[in-house]
Amino acid sequence: MAMPARVQLLTDTVMAAHAAPGHPERPERLGAVADGVADGAMAAGVELERPTVVPAADDDLLRVHSPWFLDALEAAADRGGGWIDGDTYVGPDSVRAMRAAAGATIQAARAVMGGAAPVAFAVVRPPGHHASGERAAGFCLVNNVALAVEALRADGIADRVAIVDWDVHHGDGTQAIFEADADLFYASTHQSPLYPGTGAPEESGSGEAVGTKRNVTLPPGSGDDAFVTAWRELLLPELERFAPAALLVSAGYDAHRDDPLAHLEVSEAGYGAVAREIGALATRLGLPGVALTLEGGYDLAALRASAAATVRGLLEGLEA
Repeated sequence: MAMPARVQLLTDTVMAAHAAPGHPERPERLGAVADGVADGAMAAGVELERPTVVPAADDDLLRVHSPWFLDALEAAADRGGGWIDGDTYVGPDSVRAMRAAAGATIQAARAVMGGAAPVAFAVVRPPGHHASGERAAGFCLVNNVALAVEALRADGIADRVAIVDWDVHHGDGTQAIFEADADLFYASTHQSPLYPGTGAPEESGSGEAVGTKRNVTLPPGSGDDAFVTAWRELLLPELERFAPAALLVSAGYDAHRDDPLAHLEVSEAGYGAVAREIGALATRLGLPGVALTLEGGYDLAALRASAAATVRGLLEGLEA
């Protein structure tokens, strides 16, 4: 196929209002990743579009999250905020940021599936993959990627969807939401042992969904070779056999060797190599492209370099 014509970057400064002093999931992450997406598009010689983000509405959020849970988040913000656990907080503006993050992720998925761009990256915070239907945890308030899945389904665009999650932490919230969903393939690499302690290889889904959830644990220090091999030889072949109608990425960059919160020792080249494999897989499946949402990653330079490598890798793979 011809070189893709554009990349969409979906982000909004309102997401910077979600903040707590000294917290590693800080507002500056947005600029670092946005710069990386722009770097990747420029290196590939393609146009970068920055659509206005439309915040998620109640109907969007209620496809995944319980009304009482969303009401509790709103009430906490109205009270001025507070801590949900030792890692996760709600501030006065956190719900506005949360709705923007969810909305951007939904827009990215729709942009790709609607043919507006073959790569759309929602550069968002707070992240989402630790949040389940009735629980906020691990820096996450609502599950952005799950909301994007359900938006595509509600639109009648794609019922059968795959999520690639290369964050260094297992996406326990995402897996819990889709545990019994046979039309959702979830694939994750993550460091073990590490928070949240889930994602063992034997966790493969329940009921009719057994086999649609795939986890590969990697020990500290694994580096690029183990990371790329896990995706190329174990996870992506199974995803290809699943044959989804849409492919979304929970793009966390805390497996990077410079990240302060984990020790998997992946480089930006490793992310680029996996992204290239994913782009090529999307082409083989006849998909219009790949949508991404930001999860973890806490070193600003590593975030920028890794996002750039991801965008370049995806475009190269999609061109194959």
